[in-house]
Amino acid sequence: MQPQNQGTPQASTGLPQVKGPEMNDRDRINDVLTTVKYLTDGYNIGVNEASNDRLYQTQMNILTNLHNCQRDLYHMMHSKGWYKTEPVEMQKVTTTFQQFSNYSTQFPY
Repeated sequence: MQPQNQGTPQASTGLPQVKGPEMNDRDRINDVLTTVKYLTDGYNIGVNEASNDRLYQTQMNILTNLHNCQRDLYHMMHSKGWYKTEPVEMQKVTTTFQQFSNYSTQFPY
Protein backbone atom coordinates (compact mmCIF):
# COMPACT_ATOMS: atom_id res chain seq x y z
CA MET A 1 0.00 0.00 0.00
CA GLN A 2 1.31 3.42 -0.90
CA PRO A 3 1.51 6.22 1.67
CA GLN A 4 -0.98 9.02 1.25
CA ASN A 5 0.45 12.40 0.23
CA GLN A 6 -0.67 15.03 2.70
CA GLY A 7 -0.16 17.85 0.20
CA THR A 8 -2.56 16.51 -2.45
CA PRO A 9 -6.07 17.88 -2.92
CA GLN A 10 -7.47 14.40 -2.19
CA ALA A 11 -5.86 14.33 1.24
CA SER A 12 -7.32 17.72 2.12
CA THR A 13 -10.85 16.70 1.04
CA GLY A 14 -10.80 13.52 3.07
CA LEU A 15 -11.56 11.38 0.00
CA PRO A 16 -9.69 8.09 -0.38
CA GLN A 17 -6.60 8.14 -2.53
CA VAL A 18 -7.28 6.75 -6.00
CA LYS A 19 -5.27 3.64 -6.73
CA GLY A 20 -3.04 3.76 -9.78
CA PRO A 21 -2.94 1.13 -12.54
CA GLU A 22 -0.08 -0.82 -10.94
CA MET A 23 -0.90 -4.13 -9.25
CA ASN A 24 -0.34 -4.47 -5.52
CA ASP A 25 -0.28 -7.62 -3.37
CA ARG A 26 -4.05 -7.53 -2.87
CA ASP A 27 -4.62 -7.34 -6.64
CA ARG A 28 -2.29 -10.26 -7.29
CA ILE A 29 -3.81 -12.48 -4.60
CA ASN A 30 -7.32 -11.59 -5.80
CA ASP A 31 -6.27 -12.52 -9.35
CA VAL A 32 -4.93 -15.88 -8.13
CA LEU A 33 -8.14 -16.51 -6.15
CA THR A 34 -10.26 -15.72 -9.21
CA THR A 35 -8.13 -18.07 -11.33
CA VAL A 36 -8.43 -20.89 -8.80
CA LYS A 37 -12.23 -20.42 -8.69
CA TYR A 38 -12.30 -20.63 -12.50
CA LEU A 39 -10.17 -23.81 -12.44
CA THR A 40 -12.42 -25.48 -9.86
CA ASP A 41 -15.42 -24.80 -12.09
CA GLY A 42 -13.66 -26.53 -14.98
CA TYR A 43 -12.50 -29.49 -12.92
CA ASN A 44 -15.99 -29.93 -11.44
CA ILE A 45 -17.28 -30.45 -14.97
CA GLY A 46 -14.35 -32.72 -15.84
CA VAL A 47 -14.92 -34.89 -12.77
CA ASN A 48 -18.63 -35.20 -13.50
CA GLU A 49 -17.96 -36.25 -17.10
CA ALA A 50 -14.92 -38.52 -16.58
CA SER A 51 -15.64 -41.94 -18.07
CA ASN A 52 -12.36 -43.51 -16.96
CA ASP A 53 -11.79 -44.32 -13.28
CA ARG A 54 -8.11 -43.36 -13.33
CA LEU A 55 -8.90 -40.04 -15.01
CA TYR A 56 -11.72 -39.45 -12.54
CA GLN A 57 -9.43 -40.06 -9.55
CA THR A 58 -6.67 -37.84 -10.95
CA GLN A 59 -9.11 -35.00 -11.56
CA MET A 60 -10.66 -35.46 -8.10
CA ASN A 61 -7.22 -35.15 -6.49
CA ILE A 62 -6.51 -31.97 -8.45
CA LEU A 63 -9.96 -30.59 -7.63
CA THR A 64 -9.47 -31.26 -3.91
CA ASN A 65 -6.10 -29.51 -3.98
CA LEU A 66 -7.64 -26.53 -5.81
CA HIS A 67 -10.44 -26.27 -3.25
CA ASN A 68 -7.87 -26.36 -0.43
CA CYS A 69 -5.82 -23.66 -2.19
CA GLN A 70 -8.94 -21.54 -2.64
CA ARG A 71 -9.75 -21.83 1.06
CA ASP A 72 -6.18 -20.93 2.06
CA LEU A 73 -6.27 -17.86 -0.19
CA TYR A 74 -9.60 -16.81 1.29
CA HIS A 75 -8.26 -17.15 4.85
CA MET A 76 -5.15 -15.13 3.98
CA MET A 77 -7.16 -12.36 2.32
CA HIS A 78 -9.65 -12.31 5.18
CA SER A 79 -6.88 -12.08 7.79
CA LYS A 80 -5.41 -9.05 5.99
CA GLY A 81 -8.81 -7.36 5.72
CA TRP A 82 -8.93 -7.77 1.94
CA TYR A 83 -11.98 -10.07 1.92
CA LYS A 84 -14.61 -8.82 4.29
CA THR A 85 -17.64 -10.72 5.51
CA GLU A 86 -20.51 -9.45 7.58
CA PRO A 87 -21.62 -11.33 10.70
CA VAL A 88 -25.19 -12.61 10.60
CA GLU A 89 -27.55 -13.00 13.54
CA MET A 90 -28.22 -16.62 14.49
CA GLN A 91 -31.98 -16.05 14.17
CA LYS A 92 -31.56 -15.13 10.50
CA VAL A 93 -29.47 -18.25 9.88
CA THR A 94 -32.12 -20.41 11.56
CA THR A 95 -34.96 -18.80 9.60
CA THR A 96 -33.15 -19.22 6.28
CA PHE A 97 -32.25 -22.82 7.11
CA GLN A 98 -35.87 -23.63 7.90
CA GLN A 99 -37.05 -21.94 4.71
CA PHE A 100 -34.75 -24.01 2.51
CA SER A 101 -35.33 -27.20 4.52
CA ASN A 102 -39.04 -26.91 3.70
CA TYR A 103 -38.16 -26.92 -0.01
CA SER A 104 -36.74 -30.44 0.32
CA THR A 105 -40.28 -31.84 0.64
CA GLN A 106 -40.82 -30.84 -2.99
CA PHE A 107 -38.10 -33.21 -4.27
CA PRO A 108 -39.26 -36.57 -5.59
CA TYR A 109 -36.54 -38.53 -3.75
